[in-house]
Amino acid sequence: MSSDTGLKAFVFFLVCALAGASGAARFAASPAQAALLWIGGLVLAGLLASSIRLIAQWERAVVLTLGRFAGVRGRGLLILWPLVQSVAARIDLRTITSTFRAEQAITGDTVPVDVDAVLFWRVIDPEKAALEVAAYDQAVGWAAQTALRDVIGRSTLADILSGREKIDALLQTIIDGRTEPWGVRVESVEIRDVKIPAALQDAMSRQAQAERERQARIILGESETQIAAKFMEAAALYKDNPAALHLRAMNMLYEGMKDKGSLIIVPSSALETMNLGVLNYAAMKTQADAPKPTSNGQG
Repeated sequence: MSSDTGLKAFVFFLVCALAGASGAARFAASPAQAALLWIGGLVLAGLLASSIRLIAQWERAVVLTLGRFAGVRGRGLLILWPLVQSVAARIDLRTITSTFRAEQAITGDTVPVDVDAVLFWRVIDPEKAALEVAAYDQAVGWAAQTALRDVIGRSTLADILSGREKIDALLQTIIDGRTEPWGVRVESVEIRDVKIPAALQDAMSRQAQAERERQARIILGESETQIAAKFMEAAALYKDNPAALHLRAMNMLYEGMKDKGSLIIVPSSALETMNLGVLNYAAMKTQADAPKPTSNGQG
């Protein structure tokens, strides 16, 4: 019972008992009878206050009769037998969130890590939670922490970093198996953060960079292989089809001369190979037929 509820109940019944005793004392035949009435009123007020309990909607009260389990009561006003019955525990049935961590836990590949996790659980059997374990909330926290260290010791760092969903499911199964006899159900477990030493972070960063460079070189080599294979196919095609080679050469010259102010130097041997000697002759004839500039002052 909370202190506010117990205090209010005690004050209420104390006022009622004192009012009744005060009224009865007026009709007492002697001062001794009045004193007895006052004492009786105080005792009655104490007994009535101890027999009244108010249980919240989300709570359950475990009731003992002369020290033996009498049942689980809840939601609303609870009246007990004075001096005979008592409330041994109040069990909260709402989902409870607990954080736990494992500091300097050693993974399966001997790496020290700090892991933070959160646990979502609730009591489904108030009787077991009150009778089978002392301080069930603390017991759940210790069970979760030991299970986390156990799972970390059987997993590698890569598994913890990349397989959190698998680790969460494994932790939920282990913790739920340990808390089931206590009437507690584990709803979910989530790893929030994994911290590793700074030196190891630098080493992992260099390893990742080297791995990316290796993958880039492999991709570049594969690209060069594919390009070479395509060149071989093109060479075989041009070998059997000179017309195609001629068209390809003309296309290359055209693409190169599209830009304004561009200059292309083509060896004469290449022109002869591509049957473009007529173009060279035409260019030379045009240059020879062009009028030559005359100097000023000469007739």
